[in-house]
Amino acid sequence: MGTITDKQMNSKPGKSVWLTEDAPRGCGRFMARILKSGDRLFYFRYTNSQGERVFLPVGNYDQSGKDGLTLREARTKAGELSRLYQAGIRDLREYQEAQEDARKATHEAEMARLRAEREAAEAEKARQAARKTVKELFEHWADIDLKNRKDGGAEVRRLFEKDVLPKIGQLAVEDVKKGHVTEVVDAQLNRGVTRMAKLTLSLIRQMFRFAVDRDLIEYDPTASIRKSKIGGKDVERDRVLSQEEIKALANQIPDAQMLPSTSIAIWIMLTTCCRIGELIKAEWVDVDLKRGTWKIPAENSKNGKPHEIALSSFAIAWFKDLKKLTEDSRWCYPNSSDSGPVCPKSITKQIRDRQLPAGKEPNKGRSSKAQALILPGGKWTPHDLRRTGATIMTALGVMPEVAERCLNHTEENKVKRVYQRHSYGPEKREAWDTLGNHLSEVHKAGLRLGSPEVVSGK
Repeated sequence: MGTITDKQMNSKPGKSVWLTEDAPRGCGRFMARILKSGDRLFYFRYTNSQGERVFLPVGNYDQSGKDGLTLREARTKAGELSRLYQAGIRDLREYQEAQEDARKATHEAEMARLRAEREAAEAEKARQAARKTVKELFEHWADIDLKNRKDGGAEVRRLFEKDVLPKIGQLAVEDVKKGHVTEVVDAQLNRGVTRMAKLTLSLIRQMFRFAVDRDLIEYDPTASIRKSKIGGKDVERDRVLSQEEIKALANQIPDAQMLPSTSIAIWIMLTTCCRIGELIKAEWVDVDLKRGTWKIPAENSKNGKPHEIALSSFAIAWFKDLKKLTEDSRWCYPNSSDSGPVCPKSITKQIRDRQLPAGKEPNKGRSSKAQALILPGGKWTPHDLRRTGATIMTALGVMPEVAERCLNHTEENKVKRVYQRHSYGPEKREAWDTLGNHLSEVHKAGLRLGSPEVVSGK
């Protein structure tokens, strides 16, 4: 016995030998064993609670410490075991195993906690990523639903990009509350565009119901918003321009400083009873000035049915003037780049901007002729021209059912719709001719009210 040295540990005995260091009684002993095979092992020897002598492995010897324990490291570990033994822990092997089990359990618990936290973080990240914004929902809705509409959803997109998305586009869909929606429509009401506010609410509601149907959200935040509370109750317009007002228009339009094409549009809409959208989307290939016909394809009509208008001499004259303005364009009303039709709002705005109340300043960049198109009967719109034309038809003796066909209205009575197949072609042509002849005379009379200038000899 004595102190184990590196020289002893590196010796090559002819048989297996034990090396033991001195230690006080009751402290256990630090030992080493050199095997004939060349293996060199460290042990801590002690007597357990059962009175059994136990050789507890400490580790392998390697003088460099790279592939095992140095003598100093092994002695230190043995010293730790000795202190435990002296402290009363007699079953060191079981104690170590219990400690190792506890360490493993602690480690596993910690790893499980970290794994749970990581999974929770990933789940939250995925949930956040899955939280569509209103803008993303709009694009999804547009791709599935709006693209199937006549204009491919272009009008709805323009409305949303102007009034809706700037306010709530970045909000997560599930975070949108009723107040967010009312904030959008209230801003429109403050601008005085009540009908647009109602339309906006309706469209937002369609989008959120789309989201509900696809389990993107649990409830529609617009469900409790009553449309009737947005700007008051809808009142169906019944504005019809009188004959004297039409005369006044003929006199006032030349001085209103509108685009020539807009002035022409007013008379075309009035004499054909067409919708502004139908006129804006018209292509010259569908207008036959020799035959006097204008074919409106199904995709351009409100009810999805093709419609042919018989052009009166009055209407043909205005279309000829329009042709001079558009030259070789495909469109009757091309946009500035000639890549498609102009926006319908361009005409509506020109007409609206010239009916401002007296004393109200026009918006920046708008016409200075703010009262140029004001009429005694009050505000009028392009759609009122269509209603006016149909009203004049019936006043001139055109049968109501013929006037309805001229408007391309769908027969509400299902039985009549199925069995009544008469096209009323001759009757409709006569109706449009009657209307055109009348408007031609009214237009001439209107021009005589003011200046002697007569546009295009009409």
